Amino acid sequence: MALAQPAGRTYAAAVADLRRGWEQRTLWGHLGWQDIRQRYRRSVLGPVWITISMAVTAVALGILYSGLFDVPLERLLPHVLVGFIVWAFISGCITEGSEVFIANEGLIKHLPAPLSVHVYRLVWRQALFFAHNLIVYLVMLLVFPQPLKWTVVYAVPAFFLLALNGAWVALAVGIITARFRDILPITQSVVQLAFFLTPIVWIYDELINSPNPAIAERARLAEFNPFLHFLEIIRRPLLGQDQQLRYWVVVLAITVVGWLFTMLVMRRYRSRVSYWV
Repeated sequence: MALAQPAGRTYAAAVADLRRGWEQRTLWGHLGWQDIRQRYRRSVLGPVWITISMAVTAVALGILYSGLFDVPLERLLPHVLVGFIVWAFISGCITEGSEVFIANEGLIKHLPAPLSVHVYRLVWRQALFFAHNLIVYLVMLLVFPQPLKWTVVYAVPAFFLLALNGAWVALAVGIITARFRDILPITQSVVQLAFFLTPIVWIYDELINSPNPAIAERARLAEFNPFLHFLEIIRRPLLGQDQQLRYWVVVLAITVVGWLFTMLVMRRYRSRVSYWV
């Protein structure tokens, strides 16, 4: 005879947590907005600093790597700028997601709310940052016009997939980090390394089409970098470039596998998080 699952350690309980967390979007929506206001409290420009810091960093690196790679600034800067905007969202979901439950220890222990509320709050906050950074993208279009086409609308479902993956990463890594605190510095180091391995400040197509076959062969190894695919499904439409089906296939596959893994983690360990933090 099969043994009954302990209360709270079933897939139904995990799904219910996600559903109840979504139903409380008024709560996490308000908390996410307050996070941004609190971060820039007493600042004259407030959240505008998000846009300024992004613009300064992207322009500086664009000018630097334009000279290093001998690529025209009007080609490299838009590539770097959009890459930075997307990467800020990805890295924010991963690094902040790894400590999402640790940082909300007080709320978890004293507020009877689903765990997913804290993850929704995190993803919503990163989405607000993303929206602020899009101001830099709009300014860039005025300075360096791009051949935008109707395919720019693909950026919407691409961002939805980005947010969907940010949620499962924050849930899974957040639960694991609550139990094993050494995961936190490891995650931060991996994200820093991934920045240089992902075509953000360098152009992938330029390297794979290099006349040097050794460079082109090594550049193709970037296909094994999952961040490349997430980056390209949203950067290409925003720059008016043609879509590549393989990027979407890889992202959809990662989304399905990632959520299956996360549901397994939630089923087994969701009820223990309040004891670990």
